[in-house]
Amino acid sequence: MRITILVNDRAAEGLREEHGLALWIEADGKKILFDTGQGGALPGNAQFLGIDPRSADCVVLSHGHYDHGGGFPVVLGGRPGPAVYAHPASAQPRYALEGGLAHLVGLPAEAASSLLRVPEERMHWVAKAVALGPGIGLTGSIYRETDYEDTGGAFFLDPAGATPDPLEDDMALWIATPQGLVVCLGCGHAGVINTLSQALRISGASRIRAVVGGFHLLEAGEDRLEKTIQALKAFDPDQVAPCHCTGDVAMARLSAALGGRFVAARAGTVLNFSS
Repeated sequence: MRITILVNDRAAEGLREEHGLALWIEADGKKILFDTGQGGALPGNAQFLGIDPRSADCVVLSHGHYDHGGGFPVVLGGRPGPAVYAHPASAQPRYALEGGLAHLVGLPAEAASSLLRVPEERMHWVAKAVALGPGIGLTGSIYRETDYEDTGGAFFLDPAGATPDPLEDDMALWIATPQGLVVCLGCGHAGVINTLSQALRISGASRIRAVVGGFHLLEAGEDRLEKTIQALKAFDPDQVAPCHCTGDVAMARLSAALGGRFVAARAGTVLNFSS
């Protein structure tokens, strides 16, 4: 099983950086594209790495933000086309407030249109846990049980900032291996620890082997950072590869706490998992 980071905020030489995330997952003969970034970096990075994203068996949208679903028009135009998995709430308008001003952070119009045009037989609207194949699944909406994790920002469903966005569509992908689960997160808006706990419950696994993706700790205070690190260490994963929206401060803290288990991930990083 192998995971290649196609899009990330940091990139290896020859690849383009972009505020976003896309993972190419090869597991048990299945090819999965998990998120698509904003769309600009995906085609060139994929070509450089020898990957054709249009050859994916399925495409998963972790949540409906522009930096994760913006590349849908790039990957959904091929034939016969992949199976697509997304939460029913992922295409709704969404906003973030910065400095008192609202700006759109949901799927761009073209990406939302591409998603809604996927033929019914290939479109899977996911609210609850679902299997993608033997030993591979999606968490569906994640139960929020910790008292220190939140969505990680001022997200709203209206431009006036009157209705908070709970980001109920946030979900993760898990893959079972003999050594434990490999869990892929988009942004971790439900909380990294909440996400890992749900992946274990759903899969029936007893251990987390690796965690890859965005942790959305950019605006996390000291209390959340410390509790997240301690809880993550308690899961005792072999590898932790934070990406995208984790934030420099959190990256440094995670690296110091996890030592050799910390992976300095960037676009172009390949994680191999032997059985």
